[in-house]
Amino acid sequence: MKLLFMAGSARQGSLNKKLAKAAEALAQEAGYETTLVDLRDFPMPLYDGDLEAESGLPEKAIAFKELFTAHQGVFIASPEYNSSFSPLLKNTLDWISRPHYEKEPRLSAYQNKVFAISAASPGGLGGLRGLVPLRMLLGNVGTLVIPEQLALSNAASAFDENDKLTNESYRKTLQNIVSRLGSVTQQVHA
Repeated sequence: MKLLFMAGSARQGSLNKKLAKAAEALAQEAGYETTLVDLRDFPMPLYDGDLEAESGLPEKAIAFKELFTAHQGVFIASPEYNSSFSPLLKNTLDWISRPHYEKEPRLSAYQNKVFAISAASPGGLGGLRGLVPLRMLLGNVGTLVIPEQLALSNAASAFDENDKLTNESYRKTLQNIVSRLGSVTQQVHA
């Protein structure tokens, strides 16, 4: 079983990248096989049905979709943009929802996938409002999203120089989320 960790931000120094990295470190400590991915490494054009009809999925969308599909569980740390999640994350999730080979089952990249979602923000709500539409989208494409989540407020001061959470309560919450992601993913894929 493999777990994928990613942030819905490409920005260097992103608080959500730090949160994804902290979650991945906890998963490794628990003995899970993990991959930490940076969406900056998979640039994709804005989804365009005409572009897709003309030339199929972009090369980077296929590469990310194959990586994504090779993992049974996914942790997303999502920034909040205007009470929703980032356009980068939406675009990525849209591209990998599209078929790229003949007779590919609908939404094949999402089949039997288990997700954990969390957010980090310098603000007081911790990105909480953006998790609601993200949870809805993931549910609508047929995934299982565990109920546990973390909305890390005041995140600009929440990490040390090694991107580890300094607050023990937040660290335990994140550890519980990662543990639940791992156990539910194992149950789904047993």
